[in-house]
Amino acid sequence: MKGSQKKIVINQMKTEFRAISENERLARTLVCALLAPLDVTVDELADVRCAVSEAVTNSIVHGYGGGCAERTVYILTTLYADRSVKIVIRDRGVGIADVDAAMEPLFTTDKIGERSGMGFAIMKTFMDSVRVRSTPALGTTVELKKTFAPLTVQESTEDAEAQTLFAKERVQEAFV
Repeated sequence: MKGSQKKIVINQMKTEFRAISENERLARTLVCALLAPLDVTVDELADVRCAVSEAVTNSIVHGYGGGCAERTVYILTTLYADRSVKIVIRDRGVGIADVDAAMEPLFTTDKIGERSGMGFAIMKTFMDSVRVRSTPALGTTVELKKTFAPLTVQESTEDAEAQTLFAKERVQEAFV
C-alpha cells in the first residue's frame, strides 16, 4: 500500500469457535463462503482453504496441545475492493518461542513424529503474505493476505448475463 491510502473494505467477518479439530472444516468453509462476492477461481479458493486449514490446525494442535473444547480460535476475515483478502487467525495458547525457526520448512517440536513441520511453508506457498506474531504463554496470531487475479471482461460479462438470467427465472417462478 503506497503512502497513507486506505483500502476500501467491502465486507468483514469475525468468528470464534471451540479449539477442536472438527472446527477446522468450519473455519475454512466460513472464510471461503465470504469470498464468494469476489468471484475467485477454484484454484484461488483452494489456496485459501489450504492456508486457513493449516493455520487453524496449528492453533488447535500446537497452540492448545491437540485441542481443547474450553479454548477458542478466533478469525477475522476482511475483503477489500481491490480483490484482496486479509485473514487473521489467533489463539491464546502456548505461543511460539522462536517464530523464525518455526517458519522454516520441516521445523517441528513434535517428538512423536506425527507432524511434518510444513504448516507455515504451505501457508507461504498459497498466500501472498504470511505474518506470525507470538508470545510464549499468551498465544499466536497468523495474518494471511492474498490478492486475487482481476476479472476479465469476458468473465464480468458472463457473470452479468448469468445474474440477469437467474433474476428472470426467479420472476417467472414467482408468477407460476
